[in-house]
Amino acid sequence: MAKTHPSFAGRPGWRIGILYSRTGVSGITESQHFFGTVLAVEEINALGGVLGRPLDPVAYDPRSDAEEYRRLAARLLLEDEIDVVFGACTSHCRKAMLPVVERTNALLWYASVYEGFEYSPNVIYTGAAPNQSSMQLAAYLMQHCGKRIFLVGADYIYPRETNRIMRDAVEDHGGEILDEIYLPLGCADADIDEVIGDIGRIEPDVVFSTQIGSDALRFYRRFHEAGLHGQGIPIASLTVTESEVHEIGAQVCAGHITAATYFNSLDTPQNAAFLSAWRARFGERPASVYAQASYNQVHLFARALQRTGSLDTRKLVQAVHGVRFMAPEGPLSILAENNHCVLTPRIGVCRADGSFDVVWQGSEPVKPDPYLSTFGLDEFWLR
Repeated sequence: MAKTHPSFAGRPGWRIGILYSRTGVSGITESQHFFGTVLAVEEINALGGVLGRPLDPVAYDPRSDAEEYRRLAARLLLEDEIDVVFGACTSHCRKAMLPVVERTNALLWYASVYEGFEYSPNVIYTGAAPNQSSMQLAAYLMQHCGKRIFLVGADYIYPRETNRIMRDAVEDHGGEILDEIYLPLGCADADIDEVIGDIGRIEPDVVFSTQIGSDALRFYRRFHEAGLHGQGIPIASLTVTESEVHEIGAQVCAGHITAATYFNSLDTPQNAAFLSAWRARFGERPASVYAQASYNQVHLFARALQRTGSLDTRKLVQAVHGVRFMAPEGPLSILAENNHCVLTPRIGVCRADGSFDVVWQGSEPVKPDPYLSTFGLDEFWLR
């Protein structure tokens, strides 16, 4: 990381853990988490840190492996004696970490869109819950693409639960799920080709994909090579962002749809400043919602730490409920009743240059409801 403020000489740092994969099936996505975290840590330290002390990160690469996440989380919390960890992307890796996080009364900051239906007093969830992503996407697809939808996903908890939510939303509003197929992480190309062959024969109005990382990259490329494209049968996703499009190829992704709370085409002063800092640090590598959400949560943490002057996790959780941050995507806060972030949902369509046109966004930030307990589905039907 870059040099920190000269006034830190001899002052102990605030030690934090960083667990994001730089390699493996989700390495492309998790590298965005890592870079966003690095940018925020360096910004905070360059401005004098928190209460005159730098953030002092200890980082490991779990290599997209749930068991490695479990082992390295235990190493950070028990051997390195760190109480606050920023980490995990996929739900099976988050859940692998959770027992040791709760057992040691540590605090995990989690910045990924996920399937919901979870609460832990030891986790701050800054990624989108289903009522800030899946519901809006279901409504958009049925209103703008059609009601015949094909589901394909990776075979673990996030895709299965997200597809269950999508199925309920679609069928409750007169749509039809034509098929629902799951492929193992790191599946063979032949397995992907078989699914794409089914899509070509069935001709759905839209494909909802919960493939992730390098598997999603191969799915989009082979979909294109099979003569299918976004102007005919679009692929809709909650996870394929600018960083994945950069790796896949922008022309391949043109016309495909993503629901996210942030796109780097947003025209806000905060986003302009974020992207300027990002490019100065990382060059022309595109920033995505994963980088931005990770960047945001470090700033939220720093504001809470400023209030507590302590890494006591109970005090930090109480403090973070009272802080606000004007993020590149808009105003952020953490809801005290469930530790999830208030976010503005958006839907983007990929352009041939790799950027996204934001075709819909919420009129105001949406309170998180991870259990879908207080809203009827009609609340999400786009107007």
